[in-house]
Amino acid sequence: MGKGRLEAFSDGVIAIIITIMVLEMKVPHGSSLDALKPIIPVFVSYILSFINIAIYWNNHHHMMHSVKHVNGKVLWANVHLLFWLSLIPFVTGWMGENNFAQWPVAVYGIVLFMAGIAYYILAHVLSVLHGKNSTLALAIGKDKKGIMSVVIYALGIVLSFINQWLGFGLYALVAAIWFIPDKRIESKMSEKL
Repeated sequence: MGKGRLEAFSDGVIAIIITIMVLEMKVPHGSSLDALKPIIPVFVSYILSFINIAIYWNNHHHMMHSVKHVNGKVLWANVHLLFWLSLIPFVTGWMGENNFAQWPVAVYGIVLFMAGIAYYILAHVLSVLHGKNSTLALAIGKDKKGIMSVVIYALGIVLSFINQWLGFGLYALVAAIWFIPDKRIESKMSEKL
């Protein structure tokens, strides 16, 4: 089956996720810059979450561009990823509204961890469907970057119970690692041209 509906659905869900996140930020009461102080934690958590969603959208786009078709397993793996991404607005708000308290930071990390696992599963299912010599399979290989990201998330979750800023810092580190778009797929697609 074609991949167009999967791409369109995923793009729509991701757009809604970003919309929900921005709508969660409440306008401060007051016209001075001091009125912005209470929403700084919400805004900081929004920035990290927006970057994470943008990274997933960007890499999802590259991954879908590298494949020719999908099947039922791919559809379910994609919905699994979208489920975890759809929880990001909730944990973003919870973490920001509670000034990066221990449990909200840990649960934020759990959602990022599960989204990372879900993305890994989606990439693996697509690689199996298209074969070990497909553009995607050759590009991601053993997906060391993806595995490393999930390990850093897990470490961040544990460290957030020692110091929530350590956990948050590790989540930001993973975003920094992925901020520059993953060139593996682009380079393999260029080789095939």
